[in-house]
Amino acid sequence: MMFAARRVLASVSTRRSFATARHGVRMHGWRKPLFWGACFTFPAAYALKHSISLDAEVATDEVVDPDTAITFPRTLSVQSKVKLPTYTLLGCGVRTVSFLGIKVYSVGFYADLSNPKLEELPRSASAEEKIKFLVDNTSCLLRIIPTRNTSYTHLRDAFIRTLTARIQAAYTGKTMTQEDAVAVASPMNTLKSMFPNATFAKHQPLDIILTPPNIIQERTLIVRDLGAVTNDWVSKTIVLSYFDGQGNSPPMKKAVWESLETVGGR
Repeated sequence: MMFAARRVLASVSTRRSFATARHGVRMHGWRKPLFWGACFTFPAAYALKHSISLDAEVATDEVVDPDTAITFPRTLSVQSKVKLPTYTLLGCGVRTVSFLGIKVYSVGFYADLSNPKLEELPRSASAEEKIKFLVDNTSCLLRIIPTRNTSYTHLRDAFIRTLTARIQAAYTGKTMTQEDAVAVASPMNTLKSMFPNATFAKHQPLDIILTPPNIIQERTLIVRDLGAVTNDWVSKTIVLSYFDGQGNSPPMKKAVWESLETVGGR
């Protein structure tokens, strides 16, 4: 089984995967508009085949990350041809790397708090239970804003390392089969291939959207203007990685945990 895991992980590093209807969309030019696959319902699928711009948003009020002075709107409405919910900011914070504490980016976590499924969530549930419920049942959004000019490949590599580590942990814990690992190899390659070898400009927001669940297909992770990948495990694991352990941004996780105290319907 460990041999199978290594074989799958190696394939992620070497294979180049193009878009398929099952596993996502690869953009051939990173400046082109984002094309989504069928993300929500069959009627919506036709609309999503057309170019959709995620550049415009309606923001009211703002929250400032005290460590970077980067601001995040309290609510965010992403304009698209397919209706998306209004997202509510639950917390933001800085992402640092190395023992020097270099500030790489600020990140904000948003969720659809108007989703009626939240009525089923006990207000007394733990923060861990609430974040899992939100990711499992609602559309969520991560907004990443660099503190300095960086590269999209740095973010790509971090995501791939995260997914690789989760596969290894799942094999160790015997919660992932060989078939599961094979199924996520192609979506991981799709995710890896959509990030351009280009500058990720200082203070340029990048929105990563987890679409809501539906009965037609698996969850889709949309990386604004770059592409999309459709796979439940890959999509949810990227979002949940910001809350595992200390999280990618401990200040953001702490702020989200505090906001979740008032989330729940019963």
